[in-house]
Amino acid sequence: MKIGIIGAGSWGTALSNLLAGSGLRVSIWDVDKELLKSISLTHENNKYLPGRRIHESIEIAETSYDCVKDADFVVTAAPSQHFRSALSSALPGMKDDAIIVNVAKGIEIGSLKTLSAISSEVAPKHKYAVLSGPSHAEEVADGMPTTVTAASADPETAEAVQDVFMTDRFRIYTQSDIIGVELGGALKNIIALGAGIVVGMGYGDNTNAALMTRGITEMARLGQHMGANPETFYGLSGIGDLIVTCTSIHSRNRKCGIMIGQGVEPDVAIARVGMIVEGIPTAEAAKELADKLGVEMPITEAISRVVSGEVPPDVAMAALMTRDKKHEHWKR
Repeated sequence: MKIGIIGAGSWGTALSNLLAGSGLRVSIWDVDKELLKSISLTHENNKYLPGRRIHESIEIAETSYDCVKDADFVVTAAPSQHFRSALSSALPGMKDDAIIVNVAKGIEIGSLKTLSAISSEVAPKHKYAVLSGPSHAEEVADGMPTTVTAASADPETAEAVQDVFMTDRFRIYTQSDIIGVELGGALKNIIALGAGIVVGMGYGDNTNAALMTRGITEMARLGQHMGANPETFYGLSGIGDLIVTCTSIHSRNRKCGIMIGQGVEPDVAIARVGMIVEGIPTAEAAKELADKLGVEMPITEAISRVVSGEVPPDVAMAALMTRDKKHEHWKR
């Protein structure tokens, strides 16, 4: 069995090691040719996952075509805003029965589409699954126990991913709510930006707990409007991923938010993180999507306005705290 992985960032690299360690044939490719050259020479991803030895059996592909040729599973680990182009470039080399396993988290700017919707457009004949949950690449690479969800409209596809990807250190549950799982993974990055911002502003645990709790409410509200099961947001791909991304030292979104909360301009903060901060484009897309659908998401809107530079953090916080009185639970 062969697994082709598109994207040699931290998560793509960690999954490559996980799968190669299970004795599977793994091939990886990235648009960054210098990164691939470095990995091939050093057997380490010094840019995105430093300090972890990469399994020597992993094949470094020269092209996306070579990476996915004869692959039974094609893992798309490129950033969400490049998901469409990454999948399109890989498609000519894919077997007709290859299963797409997406691990990117976001909403496409412009189209406002989830990544599963894009996959349906680009590769309509291929079965699709999303793998998501509280899973920092650094800890997976270090062999720390991790649990995630594989979601697919086809139960057999979700179970196939579970069978192939699960190890004694990487446990996978299955379900069918693709929209809920994808939105949970995408929207929690926005809330994690906010969690970092309030830390940077000097606020404490009360503020962060409120942000996370009301944040998951917003996530579920949008998800339900789009046909997701609200209960999905209280599982691994929702509140589980939200907790780890809002609190972990590994979280790029939280790191970026802390700097913004301290007064650093958003563009400068992103540059200092040195990697893709998925919550930034997702905040823009989610705000636009909520406006389009008429879904109330005040925290998402506030964070979007802050990270776009439209308003400073203190103004956004004041606006949230002085909103009209509300009942805690929305009508389902």
